[in-house]
Amino acid sequence: MPGRKELPATLERSPAGAQRTWIAAHDNAVTEYGEGQRAHRVAYAALKHTHEKVGDHWERKERGRKAPSDPRSARPRQFGGRSAQGVDERDTKAHLYEMAKRLDVPGRSGMNRGELLDAVKAANRRATRRARSR
Repeated sequence: MPGRKELPATLERSPAGAQRTWIAAHDNAVTEYGEGQRAHRVAYAALKHTHEKVGDHWERKERGRKAPSDPRSARPRQFGGRSAQGVDERDTKAHLYEMAKRLDVPGRSGMNRGELLDAVKAANRRATRRARSR
């Protein structure tokens, strides 16, 4: 199983369900496209349908929110586009606020939805960087 050997660090810190989703999608992509970056992109696109990045790990999305989190993961076979880095761009302001609260984002109470989205992305990047340096 090549996916188990190539599991990204953020997924190593994630629940087993997120790991299984990524590994299954990765292994199928390797069969279809061969080993490499494309297999990783396909695996992340599949993961973003059911999970979202919170800090330095991935968590299952709430029930009823299963959908790709960004334009890039909606079209995994196409190249280009931007990534939302595991944060669902269609999340409500309330959900983004709760994520910002969990990530201890300063000034979150005065932020609009777009600012909360950017702040959560930035907090996720910081948490991942910190986890990598340990």
